[in-house]
Amino acid sequence: MKTLLAAVALLAGSIPAASGQTFPSRTLALVVPFPAGGPTDTIGRIMAQRMGTALGQTVVVENVTGAGGTIAGGRVARAAPDGYTLSIGHLGTHVIAGAAYELQYDVYKDFEPLAMVAVNPQLIIAKKGVPASDLKELIAWVKANRDKVSVAIGGFGSPSHVAAVYFQDIIGAKVQIVPYRGAAPAMNDLLAGHVDMMFDQAANSLPQVRAGTIKAYAVTASARLAAAPNIPTVDEAGLDNFYMSIWHAIWAPRSTPKNAVARLNAAIVESLADPAVRKRLADLGQEIPAREQQTPEYLAAYHKAEIEKWWPMIKAAGIKGE
Repeated sequence: MKTLLAAVALLAGSIPAASGQTFPSRTLALVVPFPAGGPTDTIGRIMAQRMGTALGQTVVVENVTGAGGTIAGGRVARAAPDGYTLSIGHLGTHVIAGAAYELQYDVYKDFEPLAMVAVNPQLIIAKKGVPASDLKELIAWVKANRDKVSVAIGGFGSPSHVAAVYFQDIIGAKVQIVPYRGAAPAMNDLLAGHVDMMFDQAANSLPQVRAGTIKAYAVTASARLAAAPNIPTVDEAGLDNFYMSIWHAIWAPRSTPKNAVARLNAAIVESLADPAVRKRLADLGQEIPAREQQTPEYLAAYHKAEIEKWWPMIKAAGIKGE
């Protein structure tokens, strides 16, 4: 009997186990849903580099663009659930897209949450020529010029589009929504004075705010930005609970083994604790979630809550992606 048990133990030891000790054993792919050079790509490359160190394997960034990030979403949703193909995305790709596009995958059910990695509220900004000196005056000016005030958005179905519709619903005054192919051309026209307002990621617009080329009225969060403590929150400025953040997170395909999820989450947590990573993200205007907000369980709950918050409004407004 002892000989048999010894033989079984020897055989078991020779078979590769799907455990945290054997994963990963080869290169991983982090699929970025937007072109190189944008905020999501930059965050993805920062995380991929440091996660590779934590995992002992290279994490390659793959830019899979188009259809508001949904082509990349489909690529990861259909990938083998082995932990080697990961998705980085945000409010637009993993929440708004589910209501604004006809998809062949589910933005919630077809992904295994790993961790939230960065949070970036929007800023309510306007061209320098707008006469309002604070948010209350801005809202009064919009109401006095209803149907005339132009708001730039970074495309139909984008977070800035949802924010513009949310804003006009909250204040009870319609605006002219002007679509662009991305936030960069929208910002260019705001700087040129061709449009009046914009809702933009703080990471994108802070350099222009600091340069004094546009006005910032509030940050769409409950706390001020560490990178811009002089900009009031929407609550402080008079638009209570107008919260909207472009949060970034990383997912794997649904049914990825638990040991791989745990290993990947640990690599993300280790990366976010690295002072060099924290500084690079802070320099981008990104805020890092607290340690207790870096769990798969937290991301799953937060993701679900965001869907429940935004989908009814998106569908009621008839917002569609392009």
